[in-house]
Amino acid sequence: MELSLSDLGWQAHPEVWVLIVGLVGLAFYVARVVQPKAVTAGFDPISRSQKIWFLLAAAGLWAASDWPVHDVAEEYLYFVHMFQHMFISMLVPAMFLLATPRWLFELLVPEGGRTYRFLATGSKPLVAGIVFNVLTMVLHWAQLVQWSFESGPLHFGLHLLIFASGLLMWMPVIGPVEAWRLPPIGQCIYLFAMSIMPTVPGGWLVFAEDVVYRHYDTTDRLFGVNVLTDQQMAGVVMKLVGGFFLWAVIVAIFGRWAAKEAEIDEAARKARRRPVPSATEAPTLDLDPSLDEATGRALGEALTFEQVADEFSKTTAPTEPTGS
Repeated sequence: MELSLSDLGWQAHPEVWVLIVGLVGLAFYVARVVQPKAVTAGFDPISRSQKIWFLLAAAGLWAASDWPVHDVAEEYLYFVHMFQHMFISMLVPAMFLLATPRWLFELLVPEGGRTYRFLATGSKPLVAGIVFNVLTMVLHWAQLVQWSFESGPLHFGLHLLIFASGLLMWMPVIGPVEAWRLPPIGQCIYLFAMSIMPTVPGGWLVFAEDVVYRHYDTTDRLFGVNVLTDQQMAGVVMKLVGGFFLWAVIVAIFGRWAAKEAEIDEAARKARRRPVPSATEAPTLDLDPSLDEATGRALGEALTFEQVADEFSKTTAPTEPTGS
């Protein structure tokens, strides 16, 4: 039977509301109470762009976790479930990192502590890339997907896990600790490698001839999308949409790096074209006004060729010593 959103009915998710309200409350506390102390200590205040990124991250997390996205993703359409995971694992973690000032990160994770060392290791490109991609592969295991639908705590735990892996994945690119970041070209190579791995399970879903996830094989079809079409659309989302997003980020990073390099080259060319004072130009003297007029004239007058020749004519040439 074909269903529409109106047939589903609105579902309340108070746990999501508590989470979002808690995040906004913590952000308000940081801005009103913690930030003034940080500024007094010499740190930069939270920027306008960081505030915007936080609002976008909170809104994205709420949209991906509340009705109707959550209900459609968990009960009816797997491709919506894939969009939901993309938000939770890639978009929302990136926006939260962009919203986090360095001083706040150091306050939450003191430098030199066990957690700091753990994150420093986990944020290394090879480690972060392996963790994120292995987790992505495991989460598409059909039996684990089925178990997550049958257990609410397991489902929540898996979402929390992919969110944490997303934070690690973005650390080498936009993390608040600059020492953990790769150089721009390294970031491009890293993100390109990250865009390749999801094509494996994505291609598997696109070309599968049978239903992979039995949970979605129901007679009630939302918007009339059949189960195999839904499965193929999920593979396309994973294979192409996520890849295009990462490639867009690569283009942005490379473009910003190229523009900066062009500015440096232009400044170097202008420096090379700047005229150098000629060695034959007579230097000018900045005379002290306290000098008397006669002294000023004596220092300021330039010798003429005739004066120099006259002085040389008054001297006698040295004679060579005679041998004994």
